[in-house]
Amino acid sequence: MYSETDLQSAVSAGAISPEAADALRAHVSIVRQSPMVDEEQFRLITGFNDIFVAIAIVIMLVAVGGIGQAITPIMDGPPPFAGLFVAGAAWGLAEFFTRRRRMALPSIILLIAFLGGLFEALLGFGFLSNVFDGGDGGLNDTAAALWVAGSAVLTAFGAWLHWRRFKVPITVAGGAAAVAATIVALIASAIGPENANIPDIMLAIVFVLGLGVFAFAMWWDMSDRARETRRSDVAFWLHLLAAPMIAHPLFSLTGVTDGQLAGVPGALGVIGVYLAFAVVALAVDRRALLVSALAYVLYAVTQLFQEFGVVELNIALTAFVIGSALLTLSAFWTPIRNAVVNRLPGTLQARLPLSHLAMA
Repeated sequence: MYSETDLQSAVSAGAISPEAADALRAHVSIVRQSPMVDEEQFRLITGFNDIFVAIAIVIMLVAVGGIGQAITPIMDGPPPFAGLFVAGAAWGLAEFFTRRRRMALPSIILLIAFLGGLFEALLGFGFLSNVFDGGDGGLNDTAAALWVAGSAVLTAFGAWLHWRRFKVPITVAGGAAAVAATIVALIASAIGPENANIPDIMLAIVFVLGLGVFAFAMWWDMSDRARETRRSDVAFWLHLLAAPMIAHPLFSLTGVTDGQLAGVPGALGVIGVYLAFAVVALAVDRRALLVSALAYVLYAVTQLFQEFGVVELNIALTAFVIGSALLTLSAFWTPIRNAVVNRLPGTLQARLPLSHLAMA
């Protein structure tokens, strides 16, 4: 199994000609009855060896983390040496499995382990040095928020170093998540925990940050409209990060997350928002928004069936309706997307990923 990145790499290395690569793309598009640009490809596994190595890596990292935890003094908070050892081991293993072997799934696991271990270590050292101690066993909320922000900044810097060294596409999303966490922590420290509206404020901030990550993802997408390079993979992971940051705060305002959906109008509002998400997903040719918001629309449709008295079959009918809609959308993604894109202004069309008609 080879991705667009592998195909482009083969062209760059002279293993195959650009014409042969284009012929292969055209053949796959005909066989699948869908252009490769609409397949939203990204590398995850190339064979069972990827899974085998990934399992071994997880076992190794758990063992290293256990050793680090064993030598950490008993304390509140995450054990810093466990995170430090995991981050160091993940970087060392990446030198072989990422830099030399270019294995996708192990590289993703090692990147997550490196950033997660680094963040845990930084937080743990804060607890170890009593930075979070507010006296009388309490928590110093301001110091905690500032330390979390500083830890997130250093984690973002670690993500940048990792990107410079290994160029794993998910790394940019990891760095963006660390930057977003930094901003949230700094604003939380400025507002203070005594503010009664802090949950709603945090949701609004996460929503705005999600829009920022989405814009950043589109910047990467616009630089590779044919989705033939690693930049498209970077955009994929950024979209995957942005989607829940946008969907969760937005649907929280409708009362879905706390079970306070306002009857039929509220359910119809959720469905309307999901349809808007679908239009955006079709326009940018990314399905992440639809997946992230799926749980909310499932709940809303279930509530609709209950309102109309269909209680016993509401779950089955909800699954049938949503499943049928998503399968139909998947089967006819390309013609539906063409219809959506063709109704957009020409200047916007020129920035979006190529459609089937544009490639013809």
